[in-house]
Amino acid sequence: MIKLILLVIFYLTFPVLIIYLCKKWTFLEKLGSIVIAYAFGLLIGSTGIFPKGSDGYKLAVVGRGPLSQTEIETLISDGKVVPEDIWVNQIARVQDIIPTLVVPLAFPLLLFSLNIKRWLKYAKKGFVSVGLALIAGLVMVTIGFFIWKDSIPESWKLAGMFEGIYTGGTPNFVAIKMALNVDPNLFVIVSTYDMVVGAFLVLFYITVAPRIFRFILPKYSEEKGLSTEAVEIAKETVDMEDFNGVLKKETLLPLLKALGLAVLIFAIAGGLSMALPKLPQMLVVILTITTLGILASLIKPINRIKKTFQLGMYFILVFSLTVASMADLKTMVGIGMVNLILFISWCYFGSLILHLILAKIFRVDADNFLVTSAAYIFSPPFVPLVAKALKNKDLIITGITGGIIGYILGNYFGIALAYFLKGF
Repeated sequence: MIKLILLVIFYLTFPVLIIYLCKKWTFLEKLGSIVIAYAFGLLIGSTGIFPKGSDGYKLAVVGRGPLSQTEIETLISDGKVVPEDIWVNQIARVQDIIPTLVVPLAFPLLLFSLNIKRWLKYAKKGFVSVGLALIAGLVMVTIGFFIWKDSIPESWKLAGMFEGIYTGGTPNFVAIKMALNVDPNLFVIVSTYDMVVGAFLVLFYITVAPRIFRFILPKYSEEKGLSTEAVEIAKETVDMEDFNGVLKKETLLPLLKALGLAVLIFAIAGGLSMALPKLPQMLVVILTITTLGILASLIKPINRIKKTFQLGMYFILVFSLTVASMADLKTMVGIGMVNLILFISWCYFGSLILHLILAKIFRVDADNFLVTSAAYIFSPPFVPLVAKALKNKDLIITGITGGIIGYILGNYFGIALAYFLKGF
């Protein structure tokens, strides 16, 4: 029991160390806390620190996860598994429970701080580009599914996750993983490839992309009176990754209230999932917490609580570390590696190219196109970086609005697309 308690403490506290290290060293901050959490988790899962269990145990848990105490005791008495598998099963149970708890808490917290009304007010011009980006993502992910559906495992689930991450971002990616019950090994390897492809795209967006797309698309028509608001919103967006002051009394007490509200939303979602037994439980939970989180963000006292986004990201880090530690690089290499890379690249670059074509047809200017596509591919915190490369801070509002819309719609679009494609 002590070992299990220590394991839980490790999963809950190590992300705090990651946050501290990212704050202390710039190169780690640029690498990203989520990437570091995945890397450490993979290291733990691949070095043999955790026991793997007997062949009989591995066979017993295929497609179903940890066993109940009664089941494993029965298998031991029948000679199908060995007593040492009890410890393996207990570790697996902890690794299964933590993600199930932290993701439903994370997502409402991420949504509480979103000032939807203000961003919608200032980003009317970019809405055409935002709509075109949504269409491009849906079309190219769907086409990619039909190309690779027989070449990669659980392709319909991957299509849903990639629609979620393209529309929203990593939190949507994680939430849809939970809703669709994606295999941890597959999830981690897809996340790893996604980070590699995404890194190349970030480099492209902040270097040569402005010149290329400004040559192809119409020139941006400057709007007056937005700069001050843009600077303010840019600061708020950068602060999304700033954990400073979280433990101060004036911040911590309201934050604990926000956490209590997230727990209440989770409880309501859990109750609703039990009332709808014919639907997958986590599917109902994720969609319910998304909806209630959005509604709660419209209530000013909740919306004004500081650091709710950061607390949500802390829970995402706990999830990332836990899930990555369940994977083993030695077993991941053969999971349709080439086809996965091709599918991920198709989703990213294909969606970008189709968005470009649609932008050309509908005469969307280059700057609006770039900042909205960046918001969809990378999520809001990357928008100021791209706006800086464009030397156009007024586009920050448009980009962030696109990203916020993505956060809101990502779970709905991703889950809906996955279940639509499941039948093919």
